[in-house]
Parts: sequence; structure tokens; C-alpha cells
Amino acid sequence: MLQNPHAVMHIQDPASQRLTWNKPPKSVLVIKKIQDASLLQPFKELCVFLTEQKNMIVYVESKVLADTAIAGDESFGAVIQKFCTFREDLDDISNRVDFIICLGGDGTLLYASSLFQESVPPVMAFHLGSLGFLTPFKFDTYQSQVTQIIEGNTAIILRSRLRVRVVKESREKKSIIMTNGDSEGSRKSMQYQVLNEVVVDRGPSSYLSNVDLFLDGHLITTVQGDGVIVSTPTGSTAYAVAAGASMIHPNVPAIMITPICPHSLSFRPIVVPAGVELKIMLSRDARNTAWVSFDGRKRQEICHGDSITITTSCFPVPSICFRDPVNDWFESLSQCLHWNVRKKQNYLSSEEEEF
Repeated sequence: MLQNPHAVMHIQDPASQRLTWNKPPKSVLVIKKIQDASLLQPFKELCVFLTEQKNMIVYVESKVLADTAIAGDESFGAVIQKFCTFREDLDDISNRVDFIICLGGDGTLLYASSLFQESVPPVMAFHLGSLGFLTPFKFDTYQSQVTQIIEGNTAIILRSRLRVRVVKESREKKSIIMTNGDSEGSRKSMQYQVLNEVVVDRGPSSYLSNVDLFLDGHLITTVQGDGVIVSTPTGSTAYAVAAGASMIHPNVPAIMITPICPHSLSFRPIVVPAGVELKIMLSRDARNTAWVSFDGRKRQEICHGDSITITTSCFPVPSICFRDPVNDWFESLSQCLHWNVRKKQNYLSSEEEEF
């Protein structure tokens, strides 16, 4: 390949990924943080703008409209009549929405990801929460920003997700349980799409967590401690970094494994290729069960015989950038995590150097 310049592979610049529409978008899903009074006015302003000025079909959750502050607003009633509603875990809107607008914090974006178990529409996230690491847009200039998204040609970053499969042994001898179309005989199988991390911990038990970690079918280690975090690059700046892991840019294809308070000084976080398959099971001699959660949701107990299989999903979350993937990420590191922020060293003059 080196002898033929035309055959040399070129690596795409991560900052060059763009969102373009084949045809103008017609529908948008607006996700608002529930029970947050500070979001009522931005939500109403945005919905009026989308329906009356942009002629968009607006989808909202049924539970959002159940808020008395929204349902009881007579001036907003005409806009509510134009809404299309859906219910979480009951209605599939994956083929009806062109893009998503999130109003809230990072948790709102994680929730938006959980609504789509396969392909995810592009997500525009406004910073109206507490941290805002994943929400680069400010609401002050929402009209021009939303207009730019609708017109297309904006920067985008594909945030990888984890496909997690939990298989549980049936605790009832005669029952046969099937979930999500998967049949495991007398076992129950569930699947999740995870944007940040899978956390396996010891739960309420006072004993150490004791779980076996397999990589592509080979036992690589036994985790003894408070638990283990398996995260995406996006999730590396969440729970994982608090547990001592490195921060990985979301464009890096990888999976991070981070122990939580390990009972070994040499057990450090590791990064493995995105194509591997991880499997977590309770060790045979574990004194207690373990608990698992997915982006902080769906927490459940893991017993002997149960397994958690984790791979990189083929359905990432297309996250719309304010500027570009590189600058947005470093801006978040600086503004949200105060990465490498310190007082500058005083200048040393030539006269001071003599002493």
C-alpha cells in the first residue's frame, strides 16, 4: 500500500461529520424533564415556535401533558390540540420522528436514548439542567439554532451505545418466560441500549462484590470490590471518571472497564476494542448476589446462573453539535468538569532570576 499512494487509507477528521437532510424534516419529538417548573416557559415557547412558525408536527409524551401547569393553561390549549402523543414502553415512534429536541440536563438526553432501542433520530440538546456536559446548546437563541438544524448541514457526533443482554435463570421450575422475542428455554432474556454505562455493584450487601469478567469467552479477571463499570466513551466522563478512569473522546471506538473501589491496588481501569464481547457473571463462590443498572435505570438483582452480555451497539445516538465534536468536547471538559483549571504561575522577571 505504501508503494501505491492512491491505496493509502485516509482517516476521516472527526470534526468533519455533518448532518444533512435528504428532504426537509417535518416532525420533531420534544422531550422535557418532568416536574421541573423552570422548564414550563421554555417548553411552551419552543412548541409554539415549532408548530406555528415552522409548521412542524410535534410529538410529546402523554405524561408531559398531564402536568396541570400545561393542561390548565388556556392560552396554550390551541397548541396542545396539534400535538401527537405517545407513552413510554408502549408506543413505537421510531419511524415517525425526524429529530429530537431535549430540554433539561444530561439525564434528559440519556432518557431520550432509552426510548429508541434501534435507530435513533438526531438529537439537539439544550442546556437547561445542572451540569450540561452532553447539552451544548443554550436556549437564549433557540429560534436561530433550531432553524439552522432544520435547514441542515450542521456538525454531528455519533455517540456509541452498548447493547446489553441480561439472561436470568427462572426461579420457578415450571414456568417458561419469553421477553422481547428471545426464547431461552426456562430463562428470561432482556435487552437494553445503554448510552453511558452498565454498573454492576454489591447492592445493599455488606460483602464484597465477586463477579467474573469474560472477554470474547475467556475469563480475564474476577472483580472483588464494590463493583465494576462498563462504559462507552461518552460515559467515560460520567460515573467512570469519578471512579478513577480516563476521559475518552466519544469518537474513539472503545469500551472502558472500571472497577469500583477494588480490593486490589493493581486493578486499574482498562480500555478494550469496541468489537469485543464482554460477559459478567456471579463467581461460583460469591457470598452474595449483585445488582445491575443501565444508565441509572432498570435496576435489578443478578443471581447465580444469570449473565450480562455487553457489546457495542450498531445503533449510536447522533448528537448534534454546537460547533464540532472536538471543540464541543473540550469546552465541556473546561466548563463542566474544570479540567486542568488552576491559577497561572507568576511571571519570573530577569531581575528575580539573579536571586
